[in-house]
Amino acid sequence: MELRNYWKPLRRRWWLVVAPVIVVVIYVAVTYTPPAPLYQVVVRYAAGTTPAATSEDYDRYYPWLTSEYVANGLADVALTGAFAQSVADLLHAGGKDVPAAAVQQALVSDNAQSVLVIYLTWPDPVEAVVVAEAISIELTTNAAAYFPQLEGIEPAVRPLDEPVPVPVAAGLRAQLTGPAVKIALALVVGVALALLWHYLDPTVNEAAELEELGLPVLGAIPRG
Repeated sequence: MELRNYWKPLRRRWWLVVAPVIVVVIYVAVTYTPPAPLYQVVVRYAAGTTPAATSEDYDRYYPWLTSEYVANGLADVALTGAFAQSVADLLHAGGKDVPAAAVQQALVSDNAQSVLVIYLTWPDPVEAVVVAEAISIELTTNAAAYFPQLEGIEPAVRPLDEPVPVPVAAGLRAQLTGPAVKIALALVVGVALALLWHYLDPTVNEAAELEELGLPVLGAIPRG
């Protein structure tokens, strides 16, 4: 079917296409609230161990290699439920009740050689700093709880940044549920309704439709 064959029923029943859009526009105008702001805190940590040899200058390659393993391992640990629960327990001890699941969902980690990077995304800037500080305490004082070989090395992890919350743009999910998408979906529904009506409507609107059925058209009364 040519595109113009789709355009004809849409033009004929334009009101059916427009009606859902008008309803959604009114609904959005009444109920729309901007997405809640989000803040991100990025803190980098130096991770490493002291040389195990008798001299700190002996075979320094292995301590540097170990520091990379520590940073990489702690980057994975920071995403676990056990780590999130420990952070939640620290917050609870400080009078702040934050679910461990919320902490785990808000964390993203990475590492660049011997540097561990923690990304925390949180809706409240003041609370984001509190959560970030609890994460730092857990990383710098309790790393041996996750890796026993770090026992006695204090601190194996050192923060390199102060937790500073920075506003970030709304996520993809918030954008997809925005007004523009709702209106676009309403338009799609309107087009679908118009085409469905045209498909189910037995009315003959053009002489070509009769000719397709094999019925000759002897004359037509012009619209007027």
